[in-house]
Formats: sequence, structure tokens, C-alpha cells
Amino acid sequence: MSGRVGPGRPPAASRFPKGKSGNPKGRPKSGPAPSKSDLDILIDRTLTVVQNGKTREVTVDEALQHRIYQDAIAGNRAARRAVLRMIEKREKWLAAKPLKYWPVKELIEPEDPTNANEALILLGIAEPDTGYPDDEYERLLLRPWAVQAALSRPGRRRLSVSDNDVPEIKRCTRDAHTLRWPGGIE
Repeated sequence: MSGRVGPGRPPAASRFPKGKSGNPKGRPKSGPAPSKSDLDILIDRTLTVVQNGKTREVTVDEALQHRIYQDAIAGNRAARRAVLRMIEKREKWLAAKPLKYWPVKELIEPEDPTNANEALILLGIAEPDTGYPDDEYERLLLRPWAVQAALSRPGRRRLSVSDNDVPEIKRCTRDAHTLRWPGGIE
């Protein structure tokens, strides 16, 4: 019976030998390979810029990010939101990476709490609180837009009135009455 020839049973001489595929090149790929978009091509280009009197090459992407940082520092609200989104995206990326791939480099700098205050003021996230003129530390009040962004952030922990969370947030926020509280907290 094994010597029969017919539909689906070619003659033994024309059959593929055992262990050899009948389709050595494999299944053809579907369609042409995707090409780069115009935006990808533009982002990959490099620009020559002069910073602090030194010439250096940067990608268009780096140049755009630098411009967004400058606009955020200058007070542009949309740029500030873009910077906060970049920071959040980076934090998510870092949280997803295992620690063993991070280069560990410890830099010890003198503690200077005014550096953080100056950064918050520069980015427009906080402003000096003038209610304590004789205090040795500069106190800050958070701007409502920054607190609202934190309150609206998905995945944040639940606020507790009994743990003094809400009163503390109100105390540290300028114009706290303008905040929209989640879950009916008032």
C-alpha cells in the first residue's frame, strides 16, 4: 500500500527526504516593511548648537525638550505640564526596570534645603509664604494647580481626614478653597 501514487501521494523519487522541509524559505512576510514616518526622520536628525560658548551636536528631540524646559521656567503653563508628564513617564520607566541594570553611582552633596525651595519657586509650583517674617526657614505655599494635579493623579493613595491629610494639604496650599477634592472630601 505504501507504493501507491495519487492525490497527496507523489512518487517516492520526487518526495522530500526525511528531515528536509518542503518550504525551505518559509512563509513569505506579509507586505512591505514599515517605513519611517516624516516625523521619525526629522527627530533623528542632529543640529549643531552653541551652549555656553561651546559647539555641540544634539538631536532635534533633545533640542525640543530643552526648549520645553526653558518655556516651563519662563512660566508657560502648557510647558510645565509637559515637563511634569515627562517626569512621570520617566518615573514609570525607571520603576519597570530591575535594579540590577541601573548604574549605581552615589554622589554626596551637602544638604541645602533652599535648593529644593528655589526649584519649586522657579517652576512655579510654589511661592514664598509671607505669613512668617521672623521664621529662620523660608516657608512655601503650593500653588493650587500643582496640588490639583497631585490630587487628580491616578494610582495615588487614598486621603484620610482622620489621619490629618486633608487639613495638612489645605494648610500648605495657597487658595486651598479652590481645590476639587476627590471622592466628596471637603
